[in-house]
Amino acid sequence: MRFALDALFADVPAEEVDEARVFYKSRAAGRGPGTLAELKEAREKRSAPRPADPPAVEETIDIAGRRVPVRVITPVDGPPQGVYLDIHGGGFYMDSAAQGDARNRELADTLRLAVVSVDYRLAPEHPWPAAPDDCEAAALWLVEESHARFGTSRLAIGGSSAGATLALATLLRLRDGGAVEQFTGAVLRFGTYDLSARTPAGRRIEDEYFIQAYAGHVEDRTDPDVSPIYGVLRGLPPTLLIVGSEDVLLEDNLALAGRLSAAGNDIELRVYPHAPHGFTGHPTAMARRALLGADSWLRDRITRAQG
Repeated sequence: MRFALDALFADVPAEEVDEARVFYKSRAAGRGPGTLAELKEAREKRSAPRPADPPAVEETIDIAGRRVPVRVITPVDGPPQGVYLDIHGGGFYMDSAAQGDARNRELADTLRLAVVSVDYRLAPEHPWPAAPDDCEAAALWLVEESHARFGTSRLAIGGSSAGATLALATLLRLRDGGAVEQFTGAVLRFGTYDLSARTPAGRRIEDEYFIQAYAGHVEDRTDPDVSPIYGVLRGLPPTLLIVGSEDVLLEDNLALAGRLSAAGNDIELRVYPHAPHGFTGHPTAMARRALLGADSWLRDRITRAQG
């Protein structure tokens, strides 16, 4: 069998690939905060998120004794056809649900979805399992309340980077608790699926401060709730994996795709050429193409669930 990475590349016009090459050639590679002091400074310097119009509604959900803040965006034109649970990225220690407001407003109006984003607790003030506890609570709230609140029980989930990790961990918790059936799809962008430093990609990031901040106290970081790539992956909803060919986490995303497929799940993998970690947040035509493609995939999952 012959296997080549470029055989997995998403279909991207040559001019968009060239534009991305030029953009990344002139863009210095970033690195997250390396100490608590640097993290606090980065949080203070973080620019305010772009607002949504109409704005998100802030509320606190309460389920099984857990109180979790969320942001809710509903479509302006008619009732929602489904609900998307959005989990933001930021290395488990930065950012907030509000950072996704503008994108989630677009998602809500384009696909006629209600979008619920989770303001999960951040490390190091609240290390694992605080974040997956909050994400699970939001998911369980939707399982129980989505029809009464939004008029639909069709659910989907997604996130980027740490948010993709938490989305997958949430699905594993729901599956184990018998509550995953309402989820019709998952969109996972360049997740961090190994925090144990046992995989090739995991070893490349083992000295990153975010791992110590989030899971440094965990004795066995191959626990699937921390590193989902080690989980039993059967019985999950259809999943779209998106990653760039220059992402430091590429190998783990490829490995996860293989494990999900081998476990019998409906899986689609899209690798974008010459794109690094976080590329869908960059101002390139290829990033926009990747997001529109994810929207189309998600619309198809919601539509199928209506049948």
